[in-house]
Amino acid sequence: MDSKSDGARNQLLHFDLHIDEHKPHKGILDLLGRLRPNWDAQDIQMKRFTEGITNQLMGCFVAPLQEPGCVLVRLYGQMTELFVNRDRELEMFQVLHAHGCGPQIFCSFQNGICYEFVRGTVLEDELLLQPSIYRLIAAEMGRIHSIQPKCGAPAEPLLWTKMSHFLTLVQSYSSSEELRGTKSPVPSFETLSAEMETLKRHLSQIDSPTVLCHNDLLTKNIIYNHKEGMVKFIDYEYADYNYQAFDIGNHFNEFAGVSDVNYSRYPSRELQRDWLTAYLQSYNHSTGREVTVTEAEVTKLYIQVCKFSLASNFFWGVWAILQSRFSSIDFDFERAQSHDPGLIHNADYRQALQSSHSPAAQMGHEGTEMEAMNDVGIEELRL
Repeated sequence: MDSKSDGARNQLLHFDLHIDEHKPHKGILDLLGRLRPNWDAQDIQMKRFTEGITNQLMGCFVAPLQEPGCVLVRLYGQMTELFVNRDRELEMFQVLHAHGCGPQIFCSFQNGICYEFVRGTVLEDELLLQPSIYRLIAAEMGRIHSIQPKCGAPAEPLLWTKMSHFLTLVQSYSSSEELRGTKSPVPSFETLSAEMETLKRHLSQIDSPTVLCHNDLLTKNIIYNHKEGMVKFIDYEYADYNYQAFDIGNHFNEFAGVSDVNYSRYPSRELQRDWLTAYLQSYNHSTGREVTVTEAEVTKLYIQVCKFSLASNFFWGVWAILQSRFSSIDFDFERAQSHDPGLIHNADYRQALQSSHSPAAQMGHEGTEMEAMNDVGIEELRL
């Protein structure tokens, strides 16, 4: 049965259809027969995108892939409903599309969604260092961060709620053979909980605004359209209202890569400040503030971002522990966890959190940051 779903789905077309993740071709053709009845099944071409970490993604088209009309079919990864609020994800799709920041979503089905193809190419890691590219990314993030809640009421940041949920899952499965049998040692629930409380205690003193965040802005979630000179963000599984500095700090962490982590690629102080200037210009413009950005504004945000990058490392470290238990995607989640300096007994990171130094500087990745942060205390972070 086909229906209009209710609640957060906002009358989105829904098909009561389950597609086999191991043999998806037949199920996708069935879906397209309902969604695009004018398409001849014999003319439909499919392209599997392999960049995804937790889901399968298939591009379906009758015209060339980069031409208008291509449909993306995404199959949810195994057990991802434990991590992702699917109704909230659909709502974020609709909100971002309504503000010109995301593709149109066409329908949902039992184990996935179908949406508009964003023309362009997936961004490569090395392009994050190019000023012409990272300024586009900063400006687009500023636009998204300016989107206000519909009701106008203050939104609560996602971070601590989602992190607590992840820790509850760790506790539920911490005695399982799957977790106890991992190659990398898994910290106890008590250790992880104590670490989260330390983060929460320190970061709650930082007055970072709550804004609409992507929360997972790695390069594979950025589409670059060279012809139009623009970028778009995709994949809104974790999109929600959250701390401004978390979204930026998380993106800076992604400069190091995902499968081949190299923290020497963490952005320099100069790059960060230039990025933040472009971001603030866009954010201020989109929110009706004075577009001119002062050095003091950049410095304040820079310090906040350095601190919240720690929470990003912890968040995705716990996520990787859980994914190593549940995911059916061919990705080395244990390696992702083991390369994560936010987990857990890292004395340098603890010192960075409790002092005025940036995490990268404390770890020796960017010595100039140490000099810049030496005289900044926690009182200044409260501004």
